[in-house]
Amino acid sequence: MSAMTSDGAGPVLRLHPNDDVVIARRQLVSGTSISAEGVTVSGLVPPGHKLAVRPIAKGAPVRRYNQIIGFATREIRPGEHVHLHNMGIGAEHGAFARDYAFCADAKPTVYVPQPRTFRGIVRADGRVATRNYIGILSSVNCSATVVRAIADQFRRDLFPERLAAYPHVDGVVALTHGTGCGMDMGESMTILRRTLGGYAKHANFGAVLVIGLGCEANQITALLGAEGLAEGDRLRTYNMQEVGGTAKAIARGVALVGEMLPAVNRVERSEVPAGHLTLGLQCGGSDGYSGITANPALGNAVDRLVAHGGTAILSETPEIYGAEHLLTRRAVTREVGEKLIARIRWWEDYTARNHGEMNNNPSPGNKAGGLTTILEKSLGAVAKGGTTNLVDVYEYAQPVDKKGFVYMDTPGYDPVSATGQVAGGANLIVFTTGRGSAYGCAPSPSLKLATNSELWRRQEEDIDIDCGQIAEGSATIESVGERIFEMILATASGQKSKSELFGYGQQEFVPWQVGAVM
Repeated sequence: MSAMTSDGAGPVLRLHPNDDVVIARRQLVSGTSISAEGVTVSGLVPPGHKLAVRPIAKGAPVRRYNQIIGFATREIRPGEHVHLHNMGIGAEHGAFARDYAFCADAKPTVYVPQPRTFRGIVRADGRVATRNYIGILSSVNCSATVVRAIADQFRRDLFPERLAAYPHVDGVVALTHGTGCGMDMGESMTILRRTLGGYAKHANFGAVLVIGLGCEANQITALLGAEGLAEGDRLRTYNMQEVGGTAKAIARGVALVGEMLPAVNRVERSEVPAGHLTLGLQCGGSDGYSGITANPALGNAVDRLVAHGGTAILSETPEIYGAEHLLTRRAVTREVGEKLIARIRWWEDYTARNHGEMNNNPSPGNKAGGLTTILEKSLGAVAKGGTTNLVDVYEYAQPVDKKGFVYMDTPGYDPVSATGQVAGGANLIVFTTGRGSAYGCAPSPSLKLATNSELWRRQEEDIDIDCGQIAEGSATIESVGERIFEMILATASGQKSKSELFGYGQQEFVPWQVGAVM
């Protein structure tokens, strides 16, 4: 997709010479002349929404980014607002033919001669952490109350004395979920165990405690066996039924965490190459500016990270639908590209058997922000992935073992998606938003990027960087991309994100449930 052009600080943004629409930079009222496009506005066009600049026949494709974002549901005249009232996903529900052109745009990765560094925590096995937590995981929902009660005993805001002697411990976090029993023992259990195992192994945990009830389907012994885990000083487990109930289970957990703290605290940060960073890419509450400002700026930062030897994970398969052909062109092999298309086909079947369709994805907030179809949303979302080669495709929560730009199959729902990325090894999350977000993600810090400056001004306490300056003409994608990259390095070195300052992260652990609840 080509870079945007605009008339200085004019009223609209044109993203490609072939586009049928331009994007309103501010609210446009009827009668406004858009001289650069030779049209006069008819009606009201909100900021971030689309304005037709040429006649579009009923049934004809509508192009933005020089890509199809939908089809006219009636004749559209120049100067009209283009949105839900006159554009849809088309008769084929987005399944029209796309040219996958496998590997056509793949090219050798250019690495910088002197990679940047950050101050990370090097574990005994060589992995590098950006944070140093103790994690408490529940094997099943039945032990969630105990898990949370134990973590609460180590909250710095309630019991500051508990961690006063352990300044190198970032905290004790409870990661609970709503499943673990009453579920099928096939794919659903495999995904749950893979997710829990990924967190138990995560470099950002100095130690982990796993607590079960005792009679659940997801037995702790089976979990450890499936994930190649073994108990030791830094991984302890027990069941509530074995220790005598809630109060005793809480007391046992508090004692075990107390035993873990001295060893977990014995860490120091040191300079390590940026290649040890694995970045999870997220967008939530997207708007019409997402694909113009924050997402391409994050993509620019991703290209920088890859050039320094790092890894970035793009996800949210329902939110690349209609743009997957832009990723297959970047696949290093046809096999990698085919793996991505196989996940797309799985989602088409998944939504169909649940009596839905891929275009169900855009939320009311997305639509209010100017996004009309999933095709349009996806074309903006893939910009987070930058321009380098797609080196591999992973299923949900699989360990990411390749360097560079990769893809992980996840739902579009942010907590579920980011949970899979962290389970796969992401030690930092970057999250773009146009409508507003207060998301955090323990044990991996989460940075949030505003797509528009109005959001930044309204919700600055939750947002780390304002990317809206790009649309306003006071910054470039490259300059903001550099700022994002620098903040990634600073955050990985210990600088707290705004979501961390507010204590977000424990409630956002949401493993993907794909199967029947029994």
